Amino acid sequence: MTNQELQLLTEKWSLKYFRRPFRHQIFFNRRLKTTGGRYHLTDHHIDINPLMLTEFDQDNLKRVVLHELCHYHLHLTGQDYHHRSPTFRHLLARVGGSRYAPPTSKVQQRRQAKWLYRCQGCGVVIARQRRFNTARYVCRRCGSHFCLIN
Repeated sequence: MTNQELQLLTEKWSLKYFRRPFRHQIFFNRRLKTTGGRYHLTDHHIDINPLMLTEFDQDNLKRVVLHELCHYHLHLTGQDYHHRSPTFRHLLARVGGSRYAPPTSKVQQRRQAKWLYRCQGCGVVIARQRRFNTARYVCRRCGSHFCLIN
């Protein structure tokens, strides 16, 4: 699907579900990795993750576009467009948009802790993703310093 085809589909869905025209640009942005789409408040254009179409189906793409159109139309009409807003949630449920985009293959797995420290006083082992200065920090239980295990 090209950006022009996405533009035409979005204009059609906007008229059908919101009864309002979509007058701005929508296009695929391959730099999006963890999100399905993004609505820009400044110039009102919408970016869509192309993986929403290639890894899933057009129905999933439609739900993501409807989600972004909810932000778009609520913002342009001066209403609360945030995810936490009851107005947004009600409109999203009415048009059948997705609340969350499905995870794609590009989403990185959660990093595992790679630094283990042992308290020299009580012997408790803690795991951290980042290193820290063992001379500066002490154990909250006993007040002793830590030593790096690996």
